[in-house]
Amino acid sequence: MTNFIKRWQQQTIQDALKTRRVVLLSGSRQCGKTTLARALQTKDVEYRTLDDIGLLEAAKSDPHSFVKHESKTLIIDEVRRVPDLLLAIKMAVDNDTRSGQYLLTGSANLNAIPTARESLAGRIAKLRLRPLSQAEILGAQPIFLQRLFDGELKTDTYNEEKEQIIEYAMRGGYPEAIALPEKDRRAWHRDYTTALLDRDLQDVARIHRKEAVRELLNVLAAWSSKYMDISSITSKISVKRKATESYINALEALYLAERVPAWSSRDYDRIGKHPKIFMTDCGIMATLLDWRIDQIRLDSDRIGKLFETFAFNELMAQVDYNDYRMYHYRDWEKREIDFLIERPDDGALLGIEIKASTSASKNDFKHLRWFKENLAKTRPFTGIVLYAGTNTLSFGDDFKAVPFSAIWS
Repeated sequence: MTNFIKRWQQQTIQDALKTRRVVLLSGSRQCGKTTLARALQTKDVEYRTLDDIGLLEAAKSDPHSFVKHESKTLIIDEVRRVPDLLLAIKMAVDNDTRSGQYLLTGSANLNAIPTARESLAGRIAKLRLRPLSQAEILGAQPIFLQRLFDGELKTDTYNEEKEQIIEYAMRGGYPEAIALPEKDRRAWHRDYTTALLDRDLQDVARIHRKEAVRELLNVLAAWSSKYMDISSITSKISVKRKATESYINALEALYLAERVPAWSSRDYDRIGKHPKIFMTDCGIMATLLDWRIDQIRLDSDRIGKLFETFAFNELMAQVDYNDYRMYHYRDWEKREIDFLIERPDDGALLGIEIKASTSASKNDFKHLRWFKENLAKTRPFTGIVLYAGTNTLSFGDDFKAVPFSAIWS
């Protein structure tokens, strides 16, 4: 099933290699980085993985010799295992400034690794690979947000019912897991998170209380789509606040969780500043919370969290690809917008509300309309309610209720 899925970032990597000396492809373990890197391997591209014990020892022993190569591009898989390679690569590309010399992959944010002493600033392009989006699985192009910005989304009817969307969300996007039956997939998710915390956690942080981090991961799964409240989260795991913040940073460095910053304005000072926290894979969130499909169908709280986290997973894949920016909005008058997506080229904004219902009403747009009239002002603004129905519905100029499945159709 997953062998034939082309990743959106493949062309982005190839383009970046034409202009940058080093390209770093980062993302969580098992999200498809190695498969994608190998897909780029040709007769003039050499591949070396630090998952190979012999190559790992050679890289540790003599980093400068390890990075030497005669090929057009050297791919080094899991470079985080030997951070000293970054300094050796810096010296190599400073002496030879040709583009496309190195493609690096890493399963942790290099900026968070204590022993990574070199950032390669000015020499490197950093790209993110996420677990498979539903749009990638179905072979769709990452043009949903672009169509919304340009007002080109057609008033179509879509076939997928709410039940199918729930199944997609519960499955998640890890290539090896999505083809498995539900029971086996849940076991894969549990084994995956256990392995990360047992082996990879020590690479990004010096953490002595691993059990507290396990508890925190479960808390963050329950917190997904909520506003960050460090004090409340800390109370759930019985550690000091400073330790909680350090643990959350470590889980973010492993790409298990991610913050969405609050949108701000110079013209209005009554805006909340707390970020939202999301799990980066909806399937893993559901497994950590021990959810079953038949348990959540009629549970409004659970299905709301599921849909918003799934929307985050799907939309962020397209935000990354298009180089957009994602925020959320909340003010002191309790007006909220789930996602604000900005197109840097012209400052255009998309306001997106997530609704797990199969129907939409005028009232669902009240915060979007207020934002357009009071804060967006002269900036292009489109308000969208992304819902579980099948029809695209107009609620006035620049306001539409759009079926969830339009993301990948």
